[in-house]
Amino acid sequence: MDFSRMPTPASLLRPGLALGASLLMTAAAHAADARPPNVLFIISDDLRPELGCYGVAGIQTPNIDALAARSVKFTRNYVQYPLCNPSRSSMLTGHYPTETGVLDNRQWWGREHPDWKTLPRWFREHGFTTLREGKIFHEGIDDPDAWVVGGQARRYPDDSNEGIDVVPQGNTTRQDRPSPAVQYTVLAGNGESYQDYQHASKAIELLGKYGHGDQPFFFALGFTNPHSPPRAPKKFYDMYDLDKIPLPEDFASRPTVPQGFPALSVVPVNTDLFVGRDASEKEAREIKRAYWASVSFMDEQVGRVMKALDELKLRDNTIVVFWGDHGYHLGEKGRWSKAYSLFDVAVRSPLLISVPGNPSNGTSCDRNVETLNFYQTFCDFAHIPAPPGVEGVSLAPLVRNPTMTWNRPVYSVVIYRNNLGRSVRTDQWRYSQWVEGEKGEVLFDEQKDPHELKNLAADPQYAGTVTEMRGLLKQLPGRTR
Repeated sequence: MDFSRMPTPASLLRPGLALGASLLMTAAAHAADARPPNVLFIISDDLRPELGCYGVAGIQTPNIDALAARSVKFTRNYVQYPLCNPSRSSMLTGHYPTETGVLDNRQWWGREHPDWKTLPRWFREHGFTTLREGKIFHEGIDDPDAWVVGGQARRYPDDSNEGIDVVPQGNTTRQDRPSPAVQYTVLAGNGESYQDYQHASKAIELLGKYGHGDQPFFFALGFTNPHSPPRAPKKFYDMYDLDKIPLPEDFASRPTVPQGFPALSVVPVNTDLFVGRDASEKEAREIKRAYWASVSFMDEQVGRVMKALDELKLRDNTIVVFWGDHGYHLGEKGRWSKAYSLFDVAVRSPLLISVPGNPSNGTSCDRNVETLNFYQTFCDFAHIPAPPGVEGVSLAPLVRNPTMTWNRPVYSVVIYRNNLGRSVRTDQWRYSQWVEGEKGEVLFDEQKDPHELKNLAADPQYAGTVTEMRGLLKQLPGRTR
């Protein structure tokens, strides 16, 4: 494909600024007589950048590493919400969670915005064969008419709410019920009975059926692993020596608010693992080994699909994007989940973009980017305009030139018991506040303190930086508290 046709945004100055109409018309004109490339979009659930290609020593991910060698690897990709449905809804609609109104795992973006066109629906309307296999939207909250193959009816009513953020008095929730000491599964054989193996098998079948059709395809493939509880065949557990599994610098046996931090920065419950009970170092290593095993099992499924893409001779006209829907705590500050956290480890996720013929493939991009930008980016790749009102800018210029100047802040939000936390990250700083600062704020120097151990928000020396970051946070559209 002719990578040089990919356009560059006219402005990169503020969040929510869409590509200009003239730019989109130019892109469409260049591609008027050319077939758009296929898109294969692979999503992994609960995957932080815990991969060999991200420099994590010891973990075995040869297939994703091989994809990274043919991609631009984004080292600072940030999601808009550290929970499946809000993160995916934001990415698939091109709007921040403070605008979508989706802040838990059962809400549906269409309740408040029935006129929005989701990314796969937009691609279908523009001549793509849209294929879905596995988890793309959150479970039970699909856009069924967006897909030629794979649409799934919504199972939650329009006014559904998961009820995890406001807990009525006297109710017992999953957060109050202690979890077993060990939560992981050893799958039989090569994992053939598990859904991720089956998703890969179905994906291979669909690529064979639709890969050389009359229309280009947009194929979204979602793997569950390493979502808790971790699952993998025995051979993947056997890859790892339990005694050599590392624990984080700020490991704690239970959720622990560091001195000088607001209480809401580390909520007192885990929602996935070690729920209602402490984690010993031995148990923590055992669970982290299981997480690594489940990542390696998922990696094998990615390898099966990529092998099929090559065997079907589709690689040269297929853009491949690999993404984790949010980060995850593996014992950092005593947390074993993703929900409610605005720490870097919860909102940073892997992102690989492989465009055939791109001279920058095999390099890294260290600029801060956010997944809100995917909508514009995919439209650029496909040479189609984005719908009016979609937020963000295209990442295509960074895919072409990963070291170009890029000074855009990135944003993430969470809500806990109706307390909204909002965060903004620049190259050097991360600033977060809860309820517009009424319930605390934090400032981290990410260059000197990458593990986010020291809150500088109350230090007079950084008052100017706090003021500047507050100003950036005001640019985040939608709900503020």
